[in-house]
Amino acid sequence: MSKHRRARSRTPRTSRTPRQGRTRTSSPTSRRVALAATAGLLTFAAGWVYALDQKAVGTSQASADSRPPAADRAARDAWRGAPEAAPRDPLQGLTGISEQTLAKIPADARQLVLVTGKAGDSSESTAAFYTRPAAGADWVRGESWPARNGAKGWSTERTYGDLTSPQGVFALTDAGGLLPPPPGTRLPYDKDGAFVATGRGVNGESLAGSFDYVVAIDFNRRPGKSPLDPVKPEGERKGGNIWLHVDHDGPSQGCVGIPKEAMKKVLETLDPAAKPVIVMGPQGF
Repeated sequence: MSKHRRARSRTPRTSRTPRQGRTRTSSPTSRRVALAATAGLLTFAAGWVYALDQKAVGTSQASADSRPPAADRAARDAWRGAPEAAPRDPLQGLTGISEQTLAKIPADARQLVLVTGKAGDSSESTAAFYTRPAAGADWVRGESWPARNGAKGWSTERTYGDLTSPQGVFALTDAGGLLPPPPGTRLPYDKDGAFVATGRGVNGESLAGSFDYVVAIDFNRRPGKSPLDPVKPEGERKGGNIWLHVDHDGPSQGCVGIPKEAMKKVLETLDPAAKPVIVMGPQGF
C-alpha cells in the first residue's frame, strides 16, 4: 500500500477546472466599496459641471458689467454706423477758377455770374448763374449759356482799345437798357434811348439790340450810377463801360455778351440784397 501511495504521489497534478454552472458572488463589503466609488464619481462629475456653469455665468456677468450704459451704446453704435462726411470742395462748388480767385469773392455775396473763357486769348466763353443760401455755404449752379468776351481774350492789365475783357471779380450793382426792365427786376434800372450801339462789331456784325438790356460790371466805374455814367475813377487809360449785355453774334471790345433771354433771366433774378458779383476770366484763372 505504501508503495502504491508513493507512486501516486509522484504523479503530477493537473489544474482544476471550475465547476460548470456556479457563479461567483461578491461579499457585502465589496459591494459597499463599489457603491461608494460610484457615488464619488457622480459627485465629482456634478461638481465639475457646476463649476463650468458658474464660470460661464461669471464671464457673462463680467461682460455685462463691462458694457457701457444703453445711451452710450446707442451713441457709439450711431457713431460707428454714420457715413464719413464728404470732403469739403476746395472751390465751394465753383468750377474753372483757382483758389486765389475764390478768395477774392466777397464773403457776403450770395449770387454770382461765372464767365469762363475757353483760353486766355479766346473770345468764346460760358456764363453760368450760381447762388448760395448763406455766406460761407457752397455755391449751387443754375442755368448756363454760351457767351462771348473781348476779341483778344482776357487781361489783368486791360487798357482802352486793346480788345480784351478785364479778368477778375466785380460787383453787379446797376442795370439799364433801351427796353423797359423785365418784370421782377430789382437792380436800379435806367431805361434810356441812349442805349444804342453805333457802328459795327469787331467782325463787321450788326450791333442792333445789343443794349436792349445791360448790367454794368463794376470795373473802373462808380457803383450806384447808371451804366451810361462816363466817369472812370481809375483813369481813361483803363477804359470803361464794361457791361454784361445781349450777344450780337460776335466778339466784343471788352464786354460780355449772352443771349437775350438769358439777359432777361439775369435781370429778373439779381437781387441787390444778395450782393451779386461777376467772376470772369479764362479757364482756371
